Amino acid sequence: MKFHGKNSCYRRRGNRAARLSRRNDKGYAKVVEKHFGKRLGCRVDVLYLIGTKTTRREIERRIFNSDIIYVGGGNTLKMLKIWRKRGVDRALEKAYKKGIVLSGVSAGSVCWFDYGISDSRRFANPDADFIRVTGLGFINALHCPHYDKEKDRKPQLKKMMKKYGGIAIAIDNCCAIEVIGNSYRIISSKDSANAYKVYWKEGKFSEDKVRKTKEFSPVKNLLRK
Repeated sequence: MKFHGKNSCYRRRGNRAARLSRRNDKGYAKVVEKHFGKRLGCRVDVLYLIGTKTTRREIERRIFNSDIIYVGGGNTLKMLKIWRKRGVDRALEKAYKKGIVLSGVSAGSVCWFDYGISDSRRFANPDADFIRVTGLGFINALHCPHYDKEKDRKPQLKKMMKKYGGIAIAIDNCCAIEVIGNSYRIISSKDSANAYKVYWKEGKFSEDKVRKTKEFSPVKNLLRK
């Protein structure tokens, strides 16, 4: 699997890439097709989920026929509701177990974790607070993308972690966490972009920068306070 912050580079595996779309955003799809198709030489299949009658069997077939699954950004809460209604969550769990590469940015990064901090309510109310959304649970942590670019993220994440506990993995734009099996590493396309382990312990707030290396380390160490 590969989990990304916004604008991170992608890893190619095989030559078929499928993008899951929550809306018929053909402009966004063309950007993905240009990157994966023209730049990386993949065959791109866009799976639209709103306003279509695609069956669960067809959704599974198209997901399982891919080497890479890429999920874009948007309304995380709405996206996950649609996935669960259409059976996409179960198909992605099977894809995960098959070893298909899972990737994405923003909402497409949050979805792979147990939980994520999301601005989904702000699509209807710009003044709404961030909320905790429940992801697919492939990584036992809460995830926060855009950590360096959206000023409300840090204080709202700090508040959320105090309320719920556990570990959060916060990622700057242009940074990514790459997970293969039980190991991970932090990579970035920009030297100043980083990842952080965020948590409360014994009443003290911690924001630990996660070291960027070429080598992989055990995920269990990352998720330990």
